[in-house]
Amino acid sequence: MRRYVWWLVAAVVIGASVGLVVWARSRPGYDPYGWMIWGYQSLHGTLNLGGAPSWKPMPLLFTLPFALFGHFQLWLWLVAACAMSFAGCVFAARIAFRIVDEDGAHRWPAIAASAFAFVLPLCIYDSTHFSYLHYIFSAQSDPPLVSFVLMAIDMALLGRKRWAIAALTMAALGRPEVWPALLLYSLWCLRQEREILPFLVACALIILFMWFGIPWITNNKPLIAGDLAAQSPRMLHSNKIIGTLGRYRALNQWPVWVCAGLGTAWAAFCLWRGGGERRRRNLFILALFGNCVLWVVVEIAFALKGLPGVPRYMFEPGVVAIVIGAVFFGWLLAEIPRFFRAPWVVGLVLAAGITAAIVPGALSRLRAEHKELSGEHARTAQIDRLSSFVDYLGGLRGIESCGKPVLNVEYVSIFGWLTHLNTGQIGYKANWELHQPYPTVLLTSLPNGWAAYPWHTRAADVRRCDARMKVLYIFTGQHPNGIIVPNQVPPKLTPVHNGH
Repeated sequence: MRRYVWWLVAAVVIGASVGLVVWARSRPGYDPYGWMIWGYQSLHGTLNLGGAPSWKPMPLLFTLPFALFGHFQLWLWLVAACAMSFAGCVFAARIAFRIVDEDGAHRWPAIAASAFAFVLPLCIYDSTHFSYLHYIFSAQSDPPLVSFVLMAIDMALLGRKRWAIAALTMAALGRPEVWPALLLYSLWCLRQEREILPFLVACALIILFMWFGIPWITNNKPLIAGDLAAQSPRMLHSNKIIGTLGRYRALNQWPVWVCAGLGTAWAAFCLWRGGGERRRRNLFILALFGNCVLWVVVEIAFALKGLPGVPRYMFEPGVVAIVIGAVFFGWLLAEIPRFFRAPWVVGLVLAAGITAAIVPGALSRLRAEHKELSGEHARTAQIDRLSSFVDYLGGLRGIESCGKPVLNVEYVSIFGWLTHLNTGQIGYKANWELHQPYPTVLLTSLPNGWAAYPWHTRAADVRRCDARMKVLYIFTGQHPNGIIVPNQVPPKLTPVHNGH
């Protein structure tokens, strides 16, 4: 059992993820539906990256093979994303445990530190009022990328250079902010071991091909990822530097930042005093701190270049700061009282004070996520209704025979996945689309269902399309399974100026 304990942990994480996905009853966000469209289109040789979301290669490594299983692709991605996300908590706990219990004499402080590192990433809350758990349950790629970064740190701590580089390569396929850290670590590995050069070259070629080669092959636009990301509505409109730093600071509670700062300062102090046999440990902590700084600096540079710099792009340094804080939490219990020749109870009291400062905020953030999750259930029901409504309308072929589909923007990628249509071919500016001369079919989300209405229908198709498309799909107490009724209310239009 001891020999295969981490295989058992992996099985528990996967099993728990299946249970959580079923319990949460949530659905992926806008981007993951787009990634699943990529998987389907790649499988059929029709990949087109011209529509949202912005290109990132990592999800395709999963959504492409998952597309072999038809509509089960959705559940496979939900479970995989959830399992990869929670694996990050396991890696964070492993890192904190190993650093605190480096000499094997501080097991209980190390367990306390690992509990700190395991739980607190789940309490991250960004400045857009979305929690880390929100991104897990909506199957976003950011928590899995955090896990790959933490896996790389864990493997580096164990001296397994190739595993660390492989994990960083996976993270680099999801976020370009990883590239500087990967480059620096690769150079360090190359200095230590010349035989690793072919492996490093292979990883670099994979990154270059996936990021730039695939867009060049499919759309003849190797820089399409940056072009689409620069159009994000979430970019900062205030001071880019101060705004990015503010978004980073908001990820964690102030006690976490205090612990991370003190942990870094303590490592620097011990190193300055000589470090002794723990020199490697202190250097490792300072290297983690340096990479957090490097990541945020790169994010600021991207923001200055016009990219959005949203908080979730900085989850990785936010979680690494938690790991540093967790290590300091363990040091409070294990070493600092001894260093200052104080009773062990002093460290326990300080650790209890930090815990008391963190717990209320953590509970508040978890309660907010639980409240938001109940709202996700309504969204899931609406997505299921859309699927049934599209089937009633005759699927993509039936809708397109009457006009171009147009939906609220938040449902564009969902409709694209349901119909295997690229998001760039779906209208999302209803008022603008309906002023154009070509036929359209407007699908509108209602509080209790969906509405369809054809617009500018061709003369030869008016009778057929009016009969099929001018309908409401309504759910009431008397009709819990939905009922189709005629829709005689045309959409309201406002004047369009300059094409907007």
